[in-house]
Amino acid sequence: MTLPARAAALVPAVLLASLAGTFGTPAAHAARAAGAHALPSVNMEATVKAAQIDPRRPDSTLTPGAKAGVLLVEQALRDRRLLDARWVDGYFGSTTVTAYARYQKSLGLTGLDANGLPGRASLAKLGAGRFTVTGAIVPGGRVPVDGFVVNSRTRSMLTEAERLLGRDLKLDQGSYNPGGDPTSAGTHDGGGAIDISVKGMSSAARTAAVRALRLVGFAAWLRDPRQDDWPWHIHAVAISDPDLSGQAQHQAGDYYLGLNGLAGRGPDDGPKVTIRTWEEYRRG
Repeated sequence: MTLPARAAALVPAVLLASLAGTFGTPAAHAARAAGAHALPSVNMEATVKAAQIDPRRPDSTLTPGAKAGVLLVEQALRDRRLLDARWVDGYFGSTTVTAYARYQKSLGLTGLDANGLPGRASLAKLGAGRFTVTGAIVPGGRVPVDGFVVNSRTRSMLTEAERLLGRDLKLDQGSYNPGGDPTSAGTHDGGGAIDISVKGMSSAARTAAVRALRLVGFAAWLRDPRQDDWPWHIHAVAISDPDLSGQAQHQAGDYYLGLNGLAGRGPDDGPKVTIRTWEEYRRG
C-alpha cells in the first residue's frame, strides 16, 4: 500500500477511536443514562416553610420558592388517592397538611411523626422513583438543657443565640412536654418549642434576647401577664422543626405573616429582623 493510501485508511480508524473514547466508555453510557432519567427535586426547607405558612394565610398566595416542590408532593399524594386533584395547586394549605398526615399514618407513623409536616424519611419514601429530596432538615436526638428536654437542633440554635447575646439563657419549659403547662395550649407537645426565663433582665435585655433568638431562626416573643395568666417569659418556636406540634406550626406560620402567635392573632410586637431558619442562618 502506498503511503498516501495508508494515511487515508488510518483517518477513519483515528476518528472512530476518538469517538469511541468520547462516547463509548461505560462511564459515558452511565452519564447519558442518568441524564435521560434524572428526577426532579423537592427542597424540604421550602416545602416545610410552605406547610407552616400557607394554612395560616387569609388568601391563596403561594410561598415564594416552594411551588415546584409542593406540586410534586401534591401530585404524589393525589396518585396515592390521598388528595383530590383540585387541590394540586402548589399551595400547601390545611387540606394538603391533612393529606400528608394521612400519608404518614399509612406508613405506620404516629404522634409527631404524623403531624402533617414533611419529614426527611417520609418525604424520601413519597418521592421514590418520582423526585429526590434536597435541603433536608434534621431535628436530631433529644438532649437535656436546664433540666428540660429539647432536640439537638434546638439546643444548637439556643447556644448560638446565647453567643450572640453574650449571656446564658435559662429555660422555664422545654419541648416534648404533652400535658405540661395548660396555658401553653399544646405548643410544647412537640419539638422546637421552649420558654425562657427573663428573671432579673431589664426591658432592654429582654428585647435583646428576643432579637438574638429571632436572628438564629426562632419565632420568639416576649410574653407578659397582661396577655394571659402567665408570668413574664420569652416564648420561642424553632422555625421549620419537623417535630413541631400543630399549635407550634401555626405560631411559626403567623410569625412569617407578621403576627404575634397568640390566639387573637394580633400584630407582631417584637423586634424586627430578617426572618431566617436555622439552616439559612448557618449558610449566612
